[in-house]
Amino acid sequence: MPYFDTASAAPLHPVARQALLAALDEGWADPARLYREGRRARLLLDAAREAAAEAVGCRPDELVFTSSGTTAVHAGIAGALSGRRRVGRHLALSAVEHSSVLHSAAAHEAAGGSFTEVPVERSGAVDPAAYAGALRADTALACLQSANHEVGTEQPVAEVSALCAEAGVPLLVDAAQSLGWGPVAGRWSLLTASAHKWGGPAGVGLLAVRKGVRFAPQGPAGERESGRAPGFENLPAIVAAAASLRAVRDEAAAEAVRLRALVGRIRSVVAERVGDVEVVGDPERRLPHLVTFSCLYVDGETLLHELDRHGFSVSSGSSCTSSTLEPSHVLKAMGVLSEGNVRVSLPMGTAGADVDRFLDVLPGVVAEVRERLGAPVSAPPSPAPVASLVVDALGRRCPIPVIELAKVIGEVPVGATVTVLADDEAARLDIPAWCEMREQEYVGEEPADRGSAYVVRRLS
Repeated sequence: MPYFDTASAAPLHPVARQALLAALDEGWADPARLYREGRRARLLLDAAREAAAEAVGCRPDELVFTSSGTTAVHAGIAGALSGRRRVGRHLALSAVEHSSVLHSAAAHEAAGGSFTEVPVERSGAVDPAAYAGALRADTALACLQSANHEVGTEQPVAEVSALCAEAGVPLLVDAAQSLGWGPVAGRWSLLTASAHKWGGPAGVGLLAVRKGVRFAPQGPAGERESGRAPGFENLPAIVAAAASLRAVRDEAAAEAVRLRALVGRIRSVVAERVGDVEVVGDPERRLPHLVTFSCLYVDGETLLHELDRHGFSVSSGSSCTSSTLEPSHVLKAMGVLSEGNVRVSLPMGTAGADVDRFLDVLPGVVAEVRERLGAPVSAPPSPAPVASLVVDALGRRCPIPVIELAKVIGEVPVGATVTVLADDEAARLDIPAWCEMREQEYVGEEPADRGSAYVVRRLS
C-alpha cells in the first residue's frame, strides 16, 4: 500500500532502526553520571549532537534536543522573545507558518505582546520586501519556515534573513520539512526541526540558537540540554534521529532529482486528466517530494477515504477533513481553492510504478465523488434566462455551495448575478477561487441574516 504522506511523518529509516536498537543496549544510563555506563551514554549523546549540528550548520554547543519539533518551536519563540523583551514585544511571522508558530503567537498576544502576519503571494511565498515592512523598532523576533508543510513552496529565507540582520532582528526558521533535504541557507539566528519528518523516531526535536542571540529559557530551570529542554534525554531516540539525518542527507541529492521528476509528472498529469483542478504552490521553488492540488465539486474527506480504499495514503487541507470545519489557514492565506484538497508527499524510495497507478486511479475516484454529490458536468445556458438568482446553501458544507452555484450560473444572462447564501467558512475562499477558475466575476461578500451572501456576476 503506497504511503504518500511523508510530510506528516516519514517511515522509520532503516539506519534509524539499527541505531535505535543499538542505543537501547548501550545508551540506557544517565549521561550526566561519571561511572562507566554514564560515560558511555555521554559519548553517544555527544556524537549525536555533533552529527546533528553538522547537518544543521551550527556548533554542537548551539544545539539542544527537545521532546518534539513543536516543543522546539515553543521553546525557541518564548526564549527569544523573553531574551529581547527590552527591545519590545512585537513578533513578525508569515501567514503560512506551522500551527505551532501560530499558537505561540496567540499565546504571546494573550500575554500582552503583539504580532504581525506577513501575507503571502498566490504561490505561498512571502515577498521579502513585504516581510521587511513588517519589522519594527520594537520587533523582538521574526519567524519564517524554510518550506511550507502543506504546499511545498520554499521560502526566500536567505533574502529575509539578510533583511532581518540589517534590522537587528533575530530570525527563527522552522526547518521541519526541509532539513532532511539540506541545510538552511542564510543568516538565521534560531532553527527548529523534527526527527519524524526525515525518518527518525517520533519524540525528538532540534533547537539551535546561535551564539550571541539573546535567549532566556522559560519555565522551571533544568540542568540538562543547557537548561533549554528540561527532563531526561531520550538517548536511544536521539541517537537514531541523528543517524537517520546523516543517512537521508547522503541520499538526498540523488533522491531529490528522482522525486522531483515524479512530482512534476503528478503536477502535469493531474491537470490533464482530472479537470476542474488547481495545482497549488510554486511550480519551481518547491520541495522535491511534495505536491498539492484541489478539485472543484469534491468533498475532501470522501476523496481521501476513497483513495485509501484504493490503497493510497494521502492527506488534505480541506475544511471537510478538519475538526474545525474551517479551510486550511495556508490555503486561505494563498487565496486558492480549498475544497477537494489533496497533498501528496512521497517518501524516499517511492517507486515510479506506484505514482503511475495513483494517476490511473485518481480521475475515476474524483469523477465518482462528484457524481455522488450531484456536481454539474457542465453549466448549459437556460433557454429563458432570469435577471438574477439566489441560491440558499445555508447549513450545507463544502463543496455543496460551489456545486449549487455552478448548477445555476448558466440560468442568468451575461452581466447578471447569482447570490449564494452560505454559512460554511470555506465558501469565503472557494467561491472566489471558483470564479477565477471559471473566469466569472466575484463581486464580493455581503452581510445576511445568517452566514454571508456571496455575489457572483456571469461574464461568459
